[in-house]
Amino acid sequence: MTLILIIVYLSFISLGLPDSLLGSAWPAMYGELGVSISSISWISVITTGGTVLSSLLSGTMIKRFGTARVTLVSILLTAIALFGFAFSGSFLGLCILAIPLGLGAGSVDAALNNFVALYFKASHMSWLHSFWGLGATMGPLILSFFIARGSWENGYLAIGILQLILVAFITSSLPKWKQVENKDANDASEAEVVFQSKKSVLKKNSVKLSVLAFFLYSAIETTTGLWSSTYLVEYKSLAPEVAARWTSLFFLGITIGRLISGFLTYTMSNKLLIRLGQLICAFGGVLLLLPFSNLFSMAGLLFIGLGCAPIYPSMIHDTPNRFGRGASQSVMGLQVAFAYIGSSIMPLIFSGLVSFSTIGLFPVYILLSVVVMTLCSEKMNTSVKHELLSNK
Repeated sequence: MTLILIIVYLSFISLGLPDSLLGSAWPAMYGELGVSISSISWISVITTGGTVLSSLLSGTMIKRFGTARVTLVSILLTAIALFGFAFSGSFLGLCILAIPLGLGAGSVDAALNNFVALYFKASHMSWLHSFWGLGATMGPLILSFFIARGSWENGYLAIGILQLILVAFITSSLPKWKQVENKDANDASEAEVVFQSKKSVLKKNSVKLSVLAFFLYSAIETTTGLWSSTYLVEYKSLAPEVAARWTSLFFLGITIGRLISGFLTYTMSNKLLIRLGQLICAFGGVLLLLPFSNLFSMAGLLFIGLGCAPIYPSMIHDTPNRFGRGASQSVMGLQVAFAYIGSSIMPLIFSGLVSFSTIGLFPVYILLSVVVMTLCSEKMNTSVKHELLSNK
């Protein structure tokens, strides 16, 4: 199990590496490609579409081929796409390559999250998502090294090579993955592990509420990351460079919070960690809303990040407990898909609100999202109890 755990940690770094590349490289890319700066949205939308599609299909694929093979092929697709970005030289080519990039990201995300939820402790789920943050931080750093030397293409090439190295590790460890999954199949009863399709799990109100909670969580995280700096500049009158530093507190809160929450899992349940995170998020939103010193805004962003930290990993890890091992992969695929949809749609909705109103709505939007997410989460807990009682 130790070898598998090491590879899973490396895989979560691999998940994060490509996520922050496009935004970091785009200032150096769009001029060479002869397109406008706003053209990045086309690549982003296509990537997200592929991610959502592969997340929805992940349950069926994993049932047929197993977690290890799906992870291997997904990371290989990502590597091929990154190599393609390095050698394409055209905007149309990048749009086409965004398809395998998205398909690879969605499948591996859903597959690894479900695998860890089934076979490892909750502490690992929190720490693994911190390692995703490490990968997301490393990506721009690697890229900036090559951009400083005049070639963003070599940055994509280098990260593509790192992905191929991981593919080699996974290939060599395939028998170990099979041993883990086969042992679980032998230990569990047939009734516990019967596979449930997405169509069947969506009949449950608890699943519908769960995917909505994931949708709203991702809306909070992404909207805060995208709009907090603009809010601080336009509404709080901070200098752009100061606002950028303060926004980094949000991401610092998530990273540190996930390291801490990994230890808290030894004394607190997933349900309690989720509630604690939601409470801290709401507190951060209130601090951001208060018309006092800008230090309240700085603290608000930090607390929103700390609050976000345990919510996603804990909701992910609790999936098999809530819905059963047989349903977990189908539910996981839906949860990850709706998380990506929420991260795409909700910042756009806020953008529309800003165009008709004011950026001052930002804390209200975040607070409202936290409240609705909390209501969905609590209602889901009640629905899970009722469904368990009705099945007895």
